[in-house]
Amino acid sequence: MRYVAAYLLASLGGNANPATKDIKKILESVGIEADDTRLDKVITELTGKNVEEVIATGYGKLASVPAGGAVAVASSAAPGSGGAAAPAAAEEKKEEKKEESAEESDDDMGFGLFD
Repeated sequence: MRYVAAYLLASLGGNANPATKDIKKILESVGIEADDTRLDKVITELTGKNVEEVIATGYGKLASVPAGGAVAVASSAAPGSGGAAAPAAAEEKKEEKKEESAEESDDDMGFGLFD
């Protein structure tokens, strides 16, 4: 990811086709030692391509990927599992309230401030 980010920074800086030395310079400026194998892979994949078009294509592909929240909603809506989850959450809330009230009474240990 860092190699792609450095490539994008170089291209945003006005360099339409960044070379290996350009990306290495960016990475070294923040203390990252470049791995030549990964760097060469990024350069061969992106050389000659318009960065804006690559990003637009990526957005289109991301739109088809299901989000984690949608899966969780679908699994909680399953018959039997969704009904059991709600009462369990309510019981936890009741237990928390009981514990808080017990802690408050223990704090003063039965003595009032002006007794």
